[in-house]
Amino acid sequence: MSATPAIRSATREDLPLLKDFEQGIITAERPYDHTLKPDPISYYDIGELIDSDDAEVAVVEIDGEIVASGYAHRQRSKHYIQHEYHAFLGFMFVRPEFRGRGLNKLLIDYLTGWAKANGLSEIRLTVYSTNAPAIRAYEKAGFAPYITEMRVNLDE
Repeated sequence: MSATPAIRSATREDLPLLKDFEQGIITAERPYDHTLKPDPISYYDIGELIDSDDAEVAVVEIDGEIVASGYAHRQRSKHYIQHEYHAFLGFMFVRPEFRGRGLNKLLIDYLTGWAKANGLSEIRLTVYSTNAPAIRAYEKAGFAPYITEMRVNLDE
């Protein structure tokens, strides 16, 4: 039986592993998005997020080993939305061998606390509409579908 998960703010020392996590996210999402450029690509500037006062990058450790990550980032809402700013969640990753242990929920709860402490009452995220496991995980954490973004590529 492993130790109780511990959550903390990420540091720049965590960057090499966090960049590996990012590649894990990209690999997992490739089947849902044929428009992604060929590797190597990057979604985030994780170092900038770690340094930002408008973001919280969190990691979950078990037995001193980082096994999950996520961030909340303060973003301006569309001008027609009631709240001026919201928290946007991203970089949600749990190493495959640690999935099913509630670590995603632990991260979301931690990042929700950060959002509340920073005066943000709305939390948003994006997920591919065909990524049923991720959708189920977010719905378990209280998220509900909001807007569906659609696309057409005239060259395809």
